[in-house]
Amino acid sequence: MSAPPPLQIREANAHLAAVHRRAAELEARLEAAECTVRAQAERLARHDQQLSAALNELGRAKDREIAALREQLLTSEAAVQSLQAAVRQRDKLIGQLQPRAELLQDLCRRRPPLAGLLATLAEAERLGPLPASDPLPGGPSSPLANSTGEEEDRDQLEPAVFGTTV
Repeated sequence: MSAPPPLQIREANAHLAAVHRRAAELEARLEAAECTVRAQAERLARHDQQLSAALNELGRAKDREIAALREQLLTSEAAVQSLQAAVRQRDKLIGQLQPRAELLQDLCRRRPPLAGLLATLAEAERLGPLPASDPLPGGPSSPLANSTGEEEDRDQLEPAVFGTTV
């Protein structure tokens, strides 16, 4: 075989140099792309860790809130039971006081006539008994006297004395 002409060798060398440059350029681009992919993967891993930590914290916060709400529910249920017991106790007391209240209302309705009666009795007490010497119409010897017939046996009527016993 014969040696290739120098022009072919130069062209082949230039071609090899171009291929080598292109391979070096592609290797540099590949290295840059790999660095970018590694950086993105690291960023994604950090972001994933951050999201995982945030999710865990959110879960713990949810658990704390649920525990607080359960405690509040228990407290509220205890308060409701206490209030229901107080209502039952007050209802029982109202049941016991109702007849007394009705009695007091009845007394209040009857108070004005009773006050008038008591005033009249006090006035009669103030006037005192009649003197025994003056026979009055309607007295024991008068036909106007209230008599059942049995009282006629008595010699004398006892004087009336008004008094109040309240």
